[in-house]
Amino acid sequence: MPINYTTNLPKPNSSRGFTLLELLVVLVIIGLLAGIVGPRLFKNVDKSEVTTAKAQVDALTKAVDQYRLDVGRYPSTQEGLNVLVHPNGEPNWRGPYLKKAVPLDPWQMPYQYKQPGEHNPEDYDLYSFGADRSFGGTKDNADIGNW
Repeated sequence: MPINYTTNLPKPNSSRGFTLLELLVVLVIIGLLAGIVGPRLFKNVDKSEVTTAKAQVDALTKAVDQYRLDVGRYPSTQEGLNVLVHPNGEPNWRGPYLKKAVPLDPWQMPYQYKQPGEHNPEDYDLYSFGADRSFGGTKDNADIGNW
């Protein structure tokens, strides 16, 4: 009796791969995940920028207060925050009061300094305009200051 050997070799014209339907299902799943995770991720980025701005305002406030302890007065609005890094001719200046140049806020805008301040008329106002880069605002666009 003859023995038949059969093998399951692939046909020469058959190709291995995903069907169009399988690829579309995968793309829909990826789109849904991006739609759910994306907004939450970007919300956290906004929170981190606000946290960074608050920390920088706090550090700049401490530097301005140290300047006042050394010199006997707060920097004027005209002198601004640069006096914390560069001497202005004051004999009691013991700076620099910052290790590096005055930083920009997380939205790449300079911090605002006014002496006397509107919120702190006895001292000074030091603030960032926030995400909207303009005075005022609410929620994520609110100004971030030392008041």
